[in-house]
Amino acid sequence: MNGPCSEPWIHAGHGVHALASRPSQPQGPAVLLVHGFGASTDHWRYNIPALGERHEVHAVDLLGFGRSAKPEGLPYGGGLWRDQLVAYVRERIGRPTVLVGNSLGGFAALAAGAALGDEAAGVVLINAAGPFSDEQAEPSGWGAITKRTIGAALLRSPVLQRLLFENLRRPATIRRTLNQVYIDRTNVDEALVEAIRRPSLDPGAFGVFRTVFDIPRGQPLDELFAQLQVPLLLLWGIRDPWINAAGRRAAFQRHSPAATTEVVLDAGHCPHDEVPAQVNAALLEWLASLPDA
Repeated sequence: MNGPCSEPWIHAGHGVHALASRPSQPQGPAVLLVHGFGASTDHWRYNIPALGERHEVHAVDLLGFGRSAKPEGLPYGGGLWRDQLVAYVRERIGRPTVLVGNSLGGFAALAAGAALGDEAAGVVLINAAGPFSDEQAEPSGWGAITKRTIGAALLRSPVLQRLLFENLRRPATIRRTLNQVYIDRTNVDEALVEAIRRPSLDPGAFGVFRTVFDIPRGQPLDELFAQLQVPLLLLWGIRDPWINAAGRRAAFQRHSPAATTEVVLDAGHCPHDEVPAQVNAALLEWLASLPDA
């Protein structure tokens, strides 16, 4: 097997960083890995080699992140990233693909998997982000409205945004944040900190960061689940302190398709990097179970 190779791609006129690893005799479907907010293809460092022993594996940096372009004026959000992933599967892979996404990348992978129909082979959500319909109701009462309005106004201040951005991209802040969301901190190393810090130095990075406060929520997860036509794997780092994984797991169980598979691991928000051997084993077992795999 050859190691992952950089295979630059252009989407909607913008440069996209992509990696591909192809064994000499690939088995089953192709696999496309999609990182979370602030991360990149580097976050799959322990997964690509293991998955690539059997499967054709791809990973991309979403527009606005990693080594991909960060142009001003793009409508950053679920629709943009969904369309980027759909186009990548069609233009660069060209056969049924399992989309695997962590956090924000999970939402994008699910939206793309639903849009691709039978061009997808499956979807894997690793501590996925995104709202359900019943979570989108507006807060009620003057107290909630006032708190929301004042908070939104403050966060839209360019000065405050710049101060927040400068603080968040400091190596010490990055490490502290990672230490909050990794239960086992063994893999919170300099390489990971630098992989997150480096893209934040790009000229367009602050502009992308500013859009975070106005990113549309996108289509609710339950609507996407209803549109999904392919097998689904929910892979949880159940001790995730960011998303109340135990509570979200219950919501996912209520709304996800009947044949959904679940794997629960003793890990935080990024189990693919925190406990990669366990995640790789679960992914390979599930991939082998797919029809015609």
